[in-house]
Amino acid sequence: MRRHPSFVAGCGLVGLWLAAVLLSLAWTPYPPTEIDVPNRLLLPSAAHWLGTDSLGRDIASLLIVGARTSLLVGVAAVGLGALLGTAIGVLGAARRGWLDALLMRVADFGFAFPALLSALMLAALAGPGAATAVAAIAVFNTAVFARISRSAAGAVWSRDFVLAARACGRGRWQVTVDHVLPNIAAPLIVQATIQFAVAILAEAALSYLGLGVRPPQPSWGRMLNEAQEMMFQAPQLALYPGVAIALAVLGLNLVGDGLRDLLDPRLVRER
Repeated sequence: MRRHPSFVAGCGLVGLWLAAVLLSLAWTPYPPTEIDVPNRLLLPSAAHWLGTDSLGRDIASLLIVGARTSLLVGVAAVGLGALLGTAIGVLGAARRGWLDALLMRVADFGFAFPALLSALMLAALAGPGAATAVAAIAVFNTAVFARISRSAAGAVWSRDFVLAARACGRGRWQVTVDHVLPNIAAPLIVQATIQFAVAILAEAALSYLGLGVRPPQPSWGRMLNEAQEMMFQAPQLALYPGVAIALAVLGLNLVGDGLRDLLDPRLVRER
């Protein structure tokens, strides 16, 4: 890890984000939904560290609670997508034949529906909300993890130790659990970290368009949406959530790159 300063920096940024999430569970400077119109658009001060927005809400409190929203949506969307996608990928690699081809075509169909398009369709059916954002992002993540797990599992199935296990009478399910999944865990972990960053951006974009979490739940994307009306009067309202999104995504990408280097045995041998 000492040879990867970018990985350490990424862990630091992600650590700050998680610290904000944990802090939001116990304390915020002010109630994040408290409206104080007489004190609207205040500049940063000892009372309000980052100032207040157009409704007099404390920006620092909104950012801290918004970090929790991004984390919850990201964990749910990436977790659901990774679970379904990995199951599809390893099933296709284990069975091969027509079932493999069918599952991969279904995964390819998922690429035709990016998170934004899926959210628009789901919002038309069930209305906007956190569940809509999670489902829309998970649909795209399922296709991504299905492709990666199918490719990695297919390579493992051709290895000698898998052939030896099959010669000893082990079934496809046993081989998948005992040999395939442990050997494809590293690339899946790295991809999950990268998709987490993508999920944060997608959640912010959906909330910006009004398809994400509903008011009054704070969200970085909706903070950007509300700030666009005050761009010339109070441009800092857009700066704070924009920087928060950028740092969170940067930290996760750096962690993903570092994990790839640390978990790739070929790179370890080169070092």
